[in-house]
Parts: sequence; structure tokens; C-alpha cells
Amino acid sequence: MKVLVAVKRVVDYNVKVRVKADGSGMDLANVKMSMNPFDEIAVEEAIRLKESGAASEVILVSVGVSKSEETLRTGLAMGADRGILVEVGEQAVEPLAVAKILKSVAESEQVSLVILGKQAIDDDCNQTGQMLSALLDWPQGTFASDVDIATPDKLKVTREVDGGLQTLQLTLPAIVTTDLRLNEPRFASLPNIMKAKKKPLAKLTLSDLELSEDIIQPRLTITNTEAPAPRQAGIQVASVDELLDKLKHEASVL
Repeated sequence: MKVLVAVKRVVDYNVKVRVKADGSGMDLANVKMSMNPFDEIAVEEAIRLKESGAASEVILVSVGVSKSEETLRTGLAMGADRGILVEVGEQAVEPLAVAKILKSVAESEQVSLVILGKQAIDDDCNQTGQMLSALLDWPQGTFASDVDIATPDKLKVTREVDGGLQTLQLTLPAIVTTDLRLNEPRFASLPNIMKAKKKPLAKLTLSDLELSEDIIQPRLTITNTEAPAPRQAGIQVASVDELLDKLKHEASVL
């Protein structure tokens, strides 16, 4: 069984980003970038499936700029077999376009399972996995906290819902998006980092996938970006009656 894992290059979660002075977007100059944390969990899960014998090959795919090769090499150092970089230039690619690109890659590679992080920490869209499921007409298990290969053609996914846990049985091929509690990603050892430099990594364009440049044209326009307003200092009240009075007449929430 081939497993395809989508990974995204994002601003490192430890970095505090700043808004550009003209409000046109975020200032990403000289900012540390890394693999999206949810995607790290997806890579780890795919590698565990291979180590258990359930998967035969783990393929990573990233859609973005040429520097996304570094992100793919990180996943290869963790234990993935090979990578695919679909270069689309500097512009941000929206979830629907990413889903269409992943659909083409999944079909060309003839994979049985696609694993994605449930969302990226830069835009928090949480859309790509669901859109990919619809485009491929494959069953999906989102927000997975446990994944188990029940039979060669069945996948059991436990997902977190508002009321607790829900267990689904999916017929392969299928889509899975990962939640934080699925696993703890491993650190790549120095020998594996060196080995990752020699693992195959293909660079493709949209034309290689027989896709039009039109699919990456943005459907949304960002008109302005601004930082959140500074948090105002709180006040102390002497009694419950004073608190209720302020909530009613000053905050107007009662």
C-alpha cells in the first residue's frame, strides 16, 4: 500500500510574526520556516504504518516555492521514502487549488491512502483534506486521534468530536487528516539527515500534472492586514452588585 503525505512549509510556530507597515500582509523576511506541525504528525503516522508492514512506501508531496524542498528533506530524514515538490511560485495557493493538485498526484502515484494535517497553522483553513475527499470521491476520517489498518482494504479511524470519540471504518482508498493527539513525531537523527540528501525528490510543474495555471489564481483578495488590538487592562470591583452594574451599563452584555 502506497501512502501519500502532504506537507506544507509555514512560519515556525515559535516565531511571532509581524504585520507589514503598509498593511499588505505579514512580514516574512528572514523568518524561520519549518514543516507545519500537523503535517509532522501525518508524516510520523505514515512512517509507523510502514514500520508495521501495513504500508510499502511513504511519498511526501509539497505545493509551493522551491525552498519547500527543505521541508520535504525534513520528512525524508524522518523516514519517508521519496518526495515530490510541485512548484507554483511565490503566490499563496488556496485550499481548493492544493486539493486539485494533490488529486492529480494521488491518481498518478496510484496511492491507497492520503494523510494530511487537519489544518496549517498559518491560515487555519482546515479545508484541503475535505476538498480532496470530495474531488477523489474517497471516504474521509478527519481529526484522527487513532489510525489502525483493520484489514488489507479497511481502515479504522478514531476521531475526536464534540461529544467524545467517534470510530469510523473506511474502505481504502481513503483520506485521513491528523489531530494533535494522534502521535508524537520523532526527531530525525544525524545519519538519517545525511541519508535524506540522497533520497529521490522530483520537482514538477502544473503542466507536468496536466493542470492549468488558472487553478492557482486566487479567489479571495486580502484588502488589509492589521495586528490585534492591544489587550486593555482589567478592573477590580468590590461586590457582585457592582460587577452586574458594570456588565449591564458599561459593557452592555446583560
